[in-house]
Amino acid sequence: MKYERWMTSLLALLVCADGLSACQSGAGLSAAAYDGAEKILVPNMAWPCGMADGIPVPERGVPVLVATMKLEQFYDLGKTPYGQRKVLVVQSGEVSGAKITGSVMSGGLDFQLNFSNGAMEIEQVLVLRTGDGKYIYLRNAGTAANTRDVRMMPDFEAPNTIGYSWLNTGNYAGRREVNLAAKTMKITVYDVSGLALVPTKANSVPVTTPTDVQDQPWDYRKANAGERRGEQIISENVTLGANQSMGAMKRGNRNIIPITGGTIRGRITGKVIAGGADYQNLKNPMTLDARYLWQASDGGVIIVRNGGSMGLLVPTFEVRVDSPYAWLNKGSYLSSNPSMGSGGVGLTFYESRP
Repeated sequence: MKYERWMTSLLALLVCADGLSACQSGAGLSAAAYDGAEKILVPNMAWPCGMADGIPVPERGVPVLVATMKLEQFYDLGKTPYGQRKVLVVQSGEVSGAKITGSVMSGGLDFQLNFSNGAMEIEQVLVLRTGDGKYIYLRNAGTAANTRDVRMMPDFEAPNTIGYSWLNTGNYAGRREVNLAAKTMKITVYDVSGLALVPTKANSVPVTTPTDVQDQPWDYRKANAGERRGEQIISENVTLGANQSMGAMKRGNRNIIPITGGTIRGRITGKVIAGGADYQNLKNPMTLDARYLWQASDGGVIIVRNGGSMGLLVPTFEVRVDSPYAWLNKGSYLSSNPSMGSGGVGLTFYESRP
């Protein structure tokens, strides 16, 4: 009973943290509306979060680390093809745990989707720097059937060296707390490898999404055979921070290049927002995966992802459905390779033709 009362109190505190706007509207506060706090959470098949069979209650695991972050910016894009989209940009942070200490690098991105039925999906892309100077790539996937019970599944890519390789093999679950007034975010991670999960109808809660939204993709789009460049639509100059060379990790040799700003011109004019990075994998063939944001001259924010190998880069975009730039949501596009630009790198984007 003590555990049940503690969980009820914790989840009440997380209403503001993970719903962001739930407390302001007063929605979702009824204790009778959700009974899944102590059940296995089964993700939507389209967003499996690394634990498609079910995510346990994180606090039942063993504490691993706590990351406390200051937020640089918060963007509410409104309704996109995937749901109500919000994006948070990390300014900096600290990491503490029994086996790891360090910092959170600036420019990390947090992508949140809210749905009309109260469900939620989250993706985070962060870089940690340990106290002895090693880098760790962290990609979190999160989901919820109710905003009071958001669960995250951290996926670490740590150096294959003594001291941090244990992060590559565990199963982890966590919580995310956001305080927009204080511009802070906190992530608490637990090792749930020792928890047995056998989901049944009685002990689990499924996450469902409305039929009027598209499933958001986990990976970048790959070009189809025969695609070729059509009309040029946008060119950009992106300024970059110092390389974060991460060395050999569980999915290859990582190199991360932070994005610090830039400009765009063509059918859209505006700027590249500081935040995000090109998360490169140097195994053969080398692949790029740039995650970042544009801000058009009228203030509209556009999510950009440009991924693939050299000669086969494919950009995708996400923007509000009633935006003047909503055409970006519907088309297929191709990208040039990066080239030397004015104080950074230049890229050109094209319509794709079969």
